[in-house]
Amino acid sequence: MRHNIDHRKLGRTTEHRIAMLRNQAISLIKNDRIKTTLPKAKELKRFVEKLITLAKKDTLQARRLAARDIHDPEALRKLFGTIAPLNSQRQGGYTKIIRYGFRIGDGAEEAIIELVGREKKFEDKTKKKAKKAEKAVEKREEEATEKESKEAEVKETAAPVEPEAKGEENPPQAEEEKVDEPKKEGEE
Repeated sequence: MRHNIDHRKLGRTTEHRIAMLRNQAISLIKNDRIKTTLPKAKELKRFVEKLITLAKKDTLQARRLAARDIHDPEALRKLFGTIAPLNSQRQGGYTKIIRYGFRIGDGAEEAIIELVGREKKFEDKTKKKAKKAEKAVEKREEEATEKESKEAEVKETAAPVEPEAKGEENPPQAEEEKVDEPKKEGEE
């Protein structure tokens, strides 16, 4: 019997498992959402929620303890500066796991783990794309109006063209092509 078993081993040695959880925690903090297998997500949830609870204290000791697991300074700043204040009123449950289906290659059950309260970032991507498209349309319209104004300036500054007065009453026109008549025998 497996009494008092504390965690999933995930088929890895202790050092490998801890390194993997640290790397996934950094990715989750930076991106607010990651996709992984369900057992890894369940273990990561325990790992990250302890870090967020620690970050809510915001003391030097808490920063040092968090820095043991989060080796990326940017992720550490985001953890203490953004994520912890957002969850200051929450007593736990800082992450949620959404089952995603089964992986095609090996059939492993996948899941998305994301920080609660940070979902708006993913909904705003469509708005950002719409704004980007609007800006592109406005830019094209501005370029078209600038091009038209430049063409108008060029027309205004250009001197009017007068026909040459060398004795020709009409300016030269394109000569019509003469069709060669078939030659008769004996003529060259």
